[in-house]
Amino acid sequence: MRFQLITSVALVSISLLSISACAEQLKPVTPIKTLASERAIDIDSAQAALMQRLAQTSFFSANFSQQVFDEQHNELQQSQGKLVVKKPTMVYWQTTQPDASLIVSDGDDLWFYDPFIEQATVYTVDASIANTPILLLTSTDEKLWQQYQISQKNSDSYEINSKDVNSRVSKLTLEFVKDSAQLARFIILDSTGQTSVVTLSQVDDSSVIDDKMFDFTLPQGTYLDDQR
Repeated sequence: MRFQLITSVALVSISLLSISACAEQLKPVTPIKTLASERAIDIDSAQAALMQRLAQTSFFSANFSQQVFDEQHNELQQSQGKLVVKKPTMVYWQTTQPDASLIVSDGDDLWFYDPFIEQATVYTVDASIANTPILLLTSTDEKLWQQYQISQKNSDSYEINSKDVNSRVSKLTLEFVKDSAQLARFIILDSTGQTSVVTLSQVDDSSVIDDKMFDFTLPQGTYLDDQR
């Protein structure tokens, strides 16, 4: 259950940096200004604002606290750990409490490691992108952006809604520190109706991050489920 709850978070982390990586290349098309297209103009404006904001971040590390709620807003789980992300698709997501687990992406492979059961599962990042609609945002293809509706709740909060009913992530809310590009919190509503609230603290976006941090070595005696 733990991996089911945190997988979406790790994949979203990859997508955030992927969006920023292509932000300067992808220029939203502005519709002709008619009454019928006012809503489209608002959507394009929110998309451009979000991409511009994400483009300012190349990497960061932070501590996180995570709460998971069911459809009735009952709390199912709390967890804590460390998150490190680096453009374009490197992620280090270590849960330390209440149970240890690790998700690592080196840009090519995505590893899920559970030390309690001594098992690791690995996927290609490309396969994860193909099977998780929100990760299609890594593409610079404007047609793919049409599968998502982006709205701006206020100057520091954005919502990304999938138009695909089969998407694993139904809605992603990004909240930034006021008037900055620093991500403060993100909220994930998944296809099962569960909501995961991830709050970041002690964010560091200035210290250089060594790529070796994203290398995963299979511990001796660990069972490998290779899905590549």
